[in-house]
Amino acid sequence: MNITRPQTNATKRGPADYFTGVVWLDEVTAAPYSSDMRVVLVTFEPGARTAWHTHPHGQWLHITAGVGRVQTVGEAVREVLPGDVIWFEPGERHWHGAAPNNRMVHLAVQRADEAGKTATWQELVSDADYLRGGG
Repeated sequence: MNITRPQTNATKRGPADYFTGVVWLDEVTAAPYSSDMRVVLVTFEPGARTAWHTHPHGQWLHITAGVGRVQTVGEAVREVLPGDVIWFEPGERHWHGAAPNNRMVHLAVQRADEAGKTATWQELVSDADYLRGGG
């Protein structure tokens, strides 16, 4: 058994290459665990969002607070609320983030591939696409 105290893993700002706006990342699972499972608590400030991306083994999101938006390419933007659970299939191109006037917090759960990669990051979601739900 291993107990990790909250102060062990510092909160990190999401990198601008992968996120628009202010996003905070708190790793729930981090080294020295040998599992390929990765869990991150992600806090999006209003209007903040991920870039388009995919996951080699899919991704679970569990919305814990606020109002969010999620979208799979070619489909409409969907609003998500606390308690909602979203599953993205392996390779499914998508983005997720906060609504324009609300923050949103979610747990993101995904597996790493053999190279340790959990996501393939693509282009940022434009303001126009975010506001109108394009993609």
